[in-house]
Amino acid sequence: MTERTAVLEPRSATPVVPGRGSVALGLLRTARPRQWVKNVLVVAAPAAAGQLFSRHALSQLALVFVLFTACAAAVYLVNDARDAEADRAHPVKRHRPVAAGQVPVPLAYAVGGALAVLAPVVAAWLCSPFTSALLTAYLGMQLAYCVSLKHVLVVDLVVVTTGFLMRAMIGGLALGIPLSRWFLITTGFGALFMVSAKRYSEAVQMAGKAGATRALLTEYTTGYLRFVWQLAAGVAVLGYCLWALEEGGVPSTSVLPWRQLSMIAFILAILRYAVFADRGTAGEPEDVVLRDRALAVIGVVWVAMYALAVANW
Repeated sequence: MTERTAVLEPRSATPVVPGRGSVALGLLRTARPRQWVKNVLVVAAPAAAGQLFSRHALSQLALVFVLFTACAAAVYLVNDARDAEADRAHPVKRHRPVAAGQVPVPLAYAVGGALAVLAPVVAAWLCSPFTSALLTAYLGMQLAYCVSLKHVLVVDLVVVTTGFLMRAMIGGLALGIPLSRWFLITTGFGALFMVSAKRYSEAVQMAGKAGATRALLTEYTTGYLRFVWQLAAGVAVLGYCLWALEEGGVPSTSVLPWRQLSMIAFILAILRYAVFADRGTAGEPEDVVLRDRALAVIGVVWVAMYALAVANW
């Protein structure tokens, strides 16, 4: 019995070293590829200004998309490396590559740090100083969020919302496009609507055990989060309607009043999304849109009307 134990002990104590391919795959998973769709927002400002379809614009936007994705990946890597110990005690997060040991913590820090340095430098070289400054501000804000701001009431909502707004702004900064007040108001409060709706859904689904997944949820009340997403939805609709009703002194030559008609699709999209928010099932925005066919169709109709309004067709 003693000999058998002695023989087996060295074998069980031998650590499992992940292969290079396994580490590379783990780094990719940690970068959250499913979240990259959010970075498509970089085309928002150029699309709103009608300056999207040119070789220069497309090449710059493709570069900005890659750089913003690199910054977001840097934040995810640093966040997972920092939270590795806590994640190992979580029933779901323990499967993350860093927490599971697939990606060593020092490597996650190193790759995240390298991406955080390289992305703004490349932006300053190939885009503009403003683009580099915004990426640097995004990195600073998100890293501060990982360290402490995610534990501060209300500030966590503001930080996540600002991240979405920065994505929408950076395309305009890269191409030197002025950002209108209506664009900033509608985009900012639209983002706050989706962020607070997601938090509300988390609070509803995790009632009584919220602290197990996101400690700050225990400090929010569902009534407060409902108030926030309803307020944000109202301001986003108001901002969009004011844009649609403002001609700006330029006579319209379009076949139909697409600016005004697009209000219908925009309001319908907000109302449809609010159904999921009210039920407490509004998770990731991309998941909500993709799983609901009616919302996806409304979104396509709105994009078409908006494009026709911008093109003055």
